[in-house]
Amino acid sequence: MHPKALLDTCAALVRLVLKFDHPTDSIVSRFFQENRNLGPRERATLTETVYTVLRKKLLFDHFAPSGSGSKERRLAILGFNGPRDFLKSALNDTEKNWLDQCDKIVVADLMERHRHNLPEWLVDSLKAQVGAGFWPLVEALNRSAGLDLRVNTLTAKRADVQKELAKTGIQSLPTPYSPMGLRIDGKPVLNKLEPFTKGAIEVQDEGSQLLALLVDAKRGEMVVDFCAGAGGKTLALGAAMRNTGRLYAFDTSAHRLEALKPRLARSGLSNVHPVAIAHERDDRIKRLAGKIDRVLVDAPCSGLGTLRRNPDLKWRQNPAGVQALTVLQAAILQSASRLLKPGGRLVYATCSLLPQENELIAEAFSAANPDFKALEVGVELAHLKIDKAENLCSGGGVGPESGHKYLRLWPHRHGTDGFFAVIWTKI
Repeated sequence: MHPKALLDTCAALVRLVLKFDHPTDSIVSRFFQENRNLGPRERATLTETVYTVLRKKLLFDHFAPSGSGSKERRLAILGFNGPRDFLKSALNDTEKNWLDQCDKIVVADLMERHRHNLPEWLVDSLKAQVGAGFWPLVEALNRSAGLDLRVNTLTAKRADVQKELAKTGIQSLPTPYSPMGLRIDGKPVLNKLEPFTKGAIEVQDEGSQLLALLVDAKRGEMVVDFCAGAGGKTLALGAAMRNTGRLYAFDTSAHRLEALKPRLARSGLSNVHPVAIAHERDDRIKRLAGKIDRVLVDAPCSGLGTLRRNPDLKWRQNPAGVQALTVLQAAILQSASRLLKPGGRLVYATCSLLPQENELIAEAFSAANPDFKALEVGVELAHLKIDKAENLCSGGGVGPESGHKYLRLWPHRHGTDGFFAVIWTKI
């Protein structure tokens, strides 16, 4: 595509994304469906340009007023993902001069907001939690996430899959914490590779793999993935159960559960039972009360731990929205807890960085439910033979103190998305 045409297309996509009326990945996907003339290189340039604009929005908003043309075009120029010579061939002399002036600015000399590119309400929370780690966290959140794979331990071994991938030219390394994970540089196309088509691998962040491990599902048990979504953790649980027992995948979205079907077919699992529910108090849930061995509640949340992948969330979320989510999270957790039999295990998790969705929910549940005993996550991880388990935990407060009560994963410390988890056993 001609440079000028590609830049115009970038600006058009930036304009759509900055409406913030839908998740960016769905907007980009629909845009590509409507513009099938775009080749792989154009799509990559468009995608990375849009995501760069979202990651550096406050910085680019600071630069943009001094430029010319539409704001979307100026933002697309600043975030353009491609060779500078290619970009400049699409610019007029005024734009070239403006871009050169922007390039001379030392970002480290600017105000904090133009360096961290985060909403202030989120900044205050993160600083309170990580202290001196704030700027390393900012740097990590503003980088694109890597690609982690989960090896399907029901049908394959990690070392064997690693060798299979190497034969296709894809180099991988074992993930540092999850015993079933592989980490890949870049973003190669996987869906036509034999390890993928035969169900030996699934794309899944290492942090998400650890959440499934904390459930510690056993052979022959009754297990519930309460907010299953597209089923990434469901598949990991099914493999841990060695395809025995009964594993329910509940979700309020039948559409998300539909996405689980082809993944299930590849996985070789036959013990998974997807169930679309109306809400957390659905009668189909009530019928299982007191019968379940293990329940995972990966609750709907702000998703702010996934900003490496979804930078639009920091602009689409707000304190009022988070507050509404905490009400829902507490209700879901309370309903899910009724499923457990005595001795059963309950795991609550989010991919949020905010204590009000994490520690505060856990503390409130513990206070209201004396028949549930909180377990030390650090101890449970050690039992699972997770290397350096103590590095994955926090003590339970909102500051940077040490402790092993909760799982607390941070992008700058662990190379994963941001995750939280707490474990209870029913007395």
